[in-house]
Amino acid sequence: MTDEKIVIGVGTKYPLNGMLTIPDETNGLLPAVVLVHGSGPSNMDEKIGNNYPFKDLAEALAERRIAVLRYDKRTFVYGKEMRNDTGLSVKEETIEDAILAANFLRKDSRIDGNKIFIIGHSMGGMLAPRIDAEGGNFAGIIIMAGSPRKLEEIIMNQNNDVLNSLNMFLKMIAKKQIAALSSKFNNIYNLSDEEAKSTKVLGKYVRAYYLKEMGEHPSTNYLKELDKPVLILQGDKDFQVSVEKDFDGYKKLLGDTRNVTFKLYPNLNHLFMPSVYGEILKAKKEYKVAQRIDKQVIKDVFEWIHSV
Repeated sequence: MTDEKIVIGVGTKYPLNGMLTIPDETNGLLPAVVLVHGSGPSNMDEKIGNNYPFKDLAEALAERRIAVLRYDKRTFVYGKEMRNDTGLSVKEETIEDAILAANFLRKDSRIDGNKIFIIGHSMGGMLAPRIDAEGGNFAGIIIMAGSPRKLEEIIMNQNNDVLNSLNMFLKMIAKKQIAALSSKFNNIYNLSDEEAKSTKVLGKYVRAYYLKEMGEHPSTNYLKELDKPVLILQGDKDFQVSVEKDFDGYKKLLGDTRNVTFKLYPNLNHLFMPSVYGEILKAKKEYKVAQRIDKQVIKDVFEWIHSV
């Protein structure tokens, strides 16, 4: 395979360095994949601790005759400029660049324009159906460790998981902080867009508008309308999303749909790597352990792409 350095968004305000990993042996037009990151700033390899899930995917899929495009996330490169943008939403942070990446692939004469797929990981998985609807126009959608729920619900769940693992004294302090956060979240949809843009809800920079805009475009709306193939994957030791609320939530929403495939993997975490500690309080330690994406996950992804 060959790694070709590319730039997504040439001529725009936010050009991004990327990599097209392409098989050496082409034998006709190639299917291709756009990789879309989870939440927060992230490089093209989606480096998390000592793990590089997007690099793993790119190399493994290219070995199996699938071209893979990955790129630095906009907030990874331009975070300082963007964090004071009160109107920042997932559109500017993620959606626009994923659509540019799909269009980049369509212009490559080695790629089959009718066989371009999206793999969204975590929040990228949550956004994948919207990216498809707003201009991605993919042949199929792969959601890895995504969720049909709203982002603020997932954040509250994660906070409550942390709360339940604290000792009594820390629990009392954290309970008040979580209750305050919950009341902020509950008020988001009562705010006008302008009010939401001036209301901070998380840390110094995350404003209510970011969550409001995303929540007003729920992935469930797009998924219900989809008539193209979807592959939904999750590890059963994922402590960032839940089997019961997320994987099973997708099943309740889409279980009767003939073009949707579900895969749940034993003992895999949020990165589709073997679970180490299996609890949210030890997330940093978990991701410090260098691992690779499980081979069965890779096999299921490339077989599904070649079957579509």
